[in-house]
Amino acid sequence: MPADDLQRDHPMYPAVPTVIGGVSRMPRPAPVAATPQPEPETAPRRVRVALLDDHEVLLESVASWMRVNAEDFDVVLTAPSWLQLVHSPAFPTDLVFIDVQLKEPVSIEARVRTCRAAGAKVIVLTGLDTADLRDRALKAGASAFIAKSQPLGEVMAVAREVMGLTAGKPAPRAWRPLPPAAVALEKPRLSVGEEEALRLYAGGRSTLEVAEEMHVQFETAKTYLRRVREKYAKARRPASRKADLIRRAAEDGYLQ
Repeated sequence: MPADDLQRDHPMYPAVPTVIGGVSRMPRPAPVAATPQPEPETAPRRVRVALLDDHEVLLESVASWMRVNAEDFDVVLTAPSWLQLVHSPAFPTDLVFIDVQLKEPVSIEARVRTCRAAGAKVIVLTGLDTADLRDRALKAGASAFIAKSQPLGEVMAVAREVMGLTAGKPAPRAWRPLPPAAVALEKPRLSVGEEEALRLYAGGRSTLEVAEEMHVQFETAKTYLRRVREKYAKARRPASRKADLIRRAAEDGYLQ
């Protein structure tokens, strides 16, 4: 074998271009494995919060503190009255802080039940801390009852427990309402009985309680509410769930 061939077959001998048809072709480089790119981290969704308190200076003070010191919460709604809360396009939120002493004839039970029925959790934050009010609020479905004398850091620690953040649980799914200009709302024409049943039901009463307060049979109250749902469905404003029905009632001014 010629010396040149011996050199060419030697493993230390460098590769040389081959010539085919007068064109030099270099050996193809070995493929390089792609380096896997790390998945982009998505920031956890912040808990949407509403504050209800008729002391407007205190309301803004608490909201400002939360925006600076509680990054896992997003204050999207502050309201000095019950009607402003439920009429806001941002309602319902994930969590609502409610004061007991409001200058409106709406019971704490009705406020808590309405928020809970709409899908929001409730923390009562009040300066009027009595055993009776605490018992009423918790029985109506409030997750916690806290005195305003508590430091806000401790208040937010309770809020994190209520929302499952301390246990590493995900925050509730996002809910984003349509802007008011996105859809023309058609207000269904309700009978007197249907309107009264809607007011009571959206205000936190059960169907049985609606019947008792209207002094009608249980089946009659059910019929009123069924007709209300049907009329909203025909107006292309679904209200099959209680939370949807409460939202429709708030949009059309039935909540007092």
